[in-house]
This record gives sequence, structure tokens and C-alpha cells, in this order.
Amino acid sequence: MYSVTRLLDVADQHRDRILAAVRAGARATGAQHRLVEPTLPGVRNGGDLLVHLRFDSKSQWLSAADDFAALLGDPAITHINGASYRGLPTRTGSDTGTVYRALLLRVAADTDSAAVARFEKELSRMPQFIPTIRAWQLSKVDDAIGSSEWTHVFEQEFSDIDALMGPYLMHPIHWAVVDRWFDPECPEVIIRDRVCHSFCHCDHPILTASQT
Repeated sequence: MYSVTRLLDVADQHRDRILAAVRAGARATGAQHRLVEPTLPGVRNGGDLLVHLRFDSKSQWLSAADDFAALLGDPAITHINGASYRGLPTRTGSDTGTVYRALLLRVAADTDSAAVARFEKELSRMPQFIPTIRAWQLSKVDDAIGSSEWTHVFEQEFSDIDALMGPYLMHPIHWAVVDRWFDPECPEVIIRDRVCHSFCHCDHPILTASQT
């Protein structure tokens, strides 16, 4: 599967218009799975609208990319962060989530490969400890746009918003293990730029490789 995530900052008075236009544009891409929703309170650098598209292949996305980029050139869209990337999701059971979350981050360019591998392994272990994560995917970025040259996207579907803001962010695996990679006071820090932490409601599974 090939995924495209865009976080859109939109002028207040134009949000309803842009939401409708981007939803129509997302349908026109032919993406197998689509999500275009307003972000929820608590996002950090996460935009006003979250867009997530999943295709069978990169070529399918490229056939629609120019038209979709032109749509996002609307002057009411004041800033875009985003990434395009390959990957397959892991579902942790039959239950579905109601909140989709995307974390865009950049590993410092001078980080050695062994440290990157440890970092990726620890992120990938988190769903084992947090059962309210219904599905997840950790991906390396092919193409990045926005405030930073994003290197990774870490996505999850959560059972509900409380699961994201409570058991996930407050879990010991988060603050005692993973946070050291992000903490500028820790010698193991490798994430030095501001991250994009964005989330929204979802009413159907997003992180799935099966067609609907």
C-alpha cells in the first residue's frame, strides 16, 4: 500500500468550503481508503484538517498527485505539512477505532543506523503494551513537504480520544522508554525538530490493506 498524509492549516472563514472541496478531491483520486476530517483539540503542529489517502501503489497516487496538489493550492490553505510513504498496517484485533492519529517526525541526519533501528523497534513495540491501539503503522517517508524533512510517520487508530490522551501519552512505555529519543536533555535524543501530532475522528477503519 502507498499512503499520503496532509495536514492543512486553513483560514477560519474558509474551513467549511475547503473541507467540502478536499473531500471531493480525495474521492477523485481513486484512493482505496480516504479520510478528510477536522482535527480535534489538542493537536500540535497538526493543522486544521487532516487528510489521509491510501492507494494500492505509488503509481496510482502519482496519476492523481498533480490534480490534488493543484486543489491544495487554494490561497485559503495557508500551510501544509505532509508525507508520502509505503507500508502495511498491523491490526491488533477485530475491534475498530474511532480516532486516527498521525505523528510526523524527522530523525536527525547524523544519526547512526543502529540508533535509528533501536528507535524504530521501540516505537513498534508500543502497541503491545497499549491495547486501546486498534491498528498501527510505522513508515519511512518517500517524499516530505512542510516545516521539516520528515523521515518517519507513526500512525495509529485508537479506541477513542481518551485512549490517545490518557493511556497512550501517559503510559510508562511512552515517557520512560520512547520519550528519551525526543528529549533535548537526554544524550540519546535524535528528534530535534518540532513534530506534527495530529488526530481526528474516523468512522471506519483507515489502517487496513483490504479494499472496501
